[in-house]
Amino acid sequence: MAYSSSMAKRALALEYKRLQEQMVEGFTVDLIDENNLFEWAVGIFGPPDTLYEGGYFKATMKFPNDYPYSPPTLCFQTKVWHPNVYTSGTLCISILHPPTDNTNSGELPCERWNPAQTVRTILLSVISLLNEPNTSSPANVEAALMYRRWLETKGEDKEYEEIIRQQALESSEEARRHGIIVPRTREEYIKNPQEPEEDELDDSFFYDAYNQDLMDEDEDDDEEEDDDEDEENEEFEEAQQQLLEQEEPEEQEASKDKEQLTELKESLETLDVALNAEDNRTQELKNAQNTEDTLRYTCQQMRKWKRMKTI
Repeated sequence: MAYSSSMAKRALALEYKRLQEQMVEGFTVDLIDENNLFEWAVGIFGPPDTLYEGGYFKATMKFPNDYPYSPPTLCFQTKVWHPNVYTSGTLCISILHPPTDNTNSGELPCERWNPAQTVRTILLSVISLLNEPNTSSPANVEAALMYRRWLETKGEDKEYEEIIRQQALESSEEARRHGIIVPRTREEYIKNPQEPEEDELDDSFFYDAYNQDLMDEDEDDDEEEDDDEDEENEEFEEAQQQLLEQEEPEEQEASKDKEQLTELKESLETLDVALNAEDNRTQELKNAQNTEDTLRYTCQQMRKWKRMKTI
């Protein structure tokens, strides 16, 4: 539905904006096409002190038109040998499975997708899954068997380890060729070297600019002195306003986010009402159809009875 697509765009735009402003350690996100919010390019850094340390694994996330009601998909573009990654690169993880009542799936309802999940929670779950695979229902059976042998022999069977470290090394070299710095220590990983350091401006920036304007004035021009003073006051007030806006960016963003979330909640409630109304209408149509079928059958029986009576 167009309405759902519009709501999905709003939700994705809000999430993308937050991740760009407040990057989380362990991954990067970007739009493949600036005009398409439904496909994201993701870069996942291999966690330190794991087999994936030093790796940089690229992936694509695709979002459905009814997001966040339905989960996105994640497919690795970089080769990843993992029990929960198909050979095609598609990731198999409970958090991306639609909710269902199928008790044979082996997954609890709380482990599956729900609209409260976000891109951030998904990618953090993926990073955790890298080092702690789920081998009970593997997507790559061969990788799962290798992983179990590696665990059971306490690392003596190195087939699984060697494949992972080689892939991490190759992905690291590719990242280096593209100018991407891959964190290797916990400190670097938490700091997130991909996040640019903010160039914070202190009060002196605005006051220096203000003083420079004063020095540039023509002190000999007495006729324009009053006008210059008014202009200086406006510049000073503008500088003060910029300082206030810079001191409270988080509070302003929180207020905007709250308003957007309120609008999103209202949209969800409206959609629920519309869906309930549609369900009621569908049931009414079914009841009418059943009534029509019953009347038709009754008429047919009456015709048969009349013919038999005539005979």
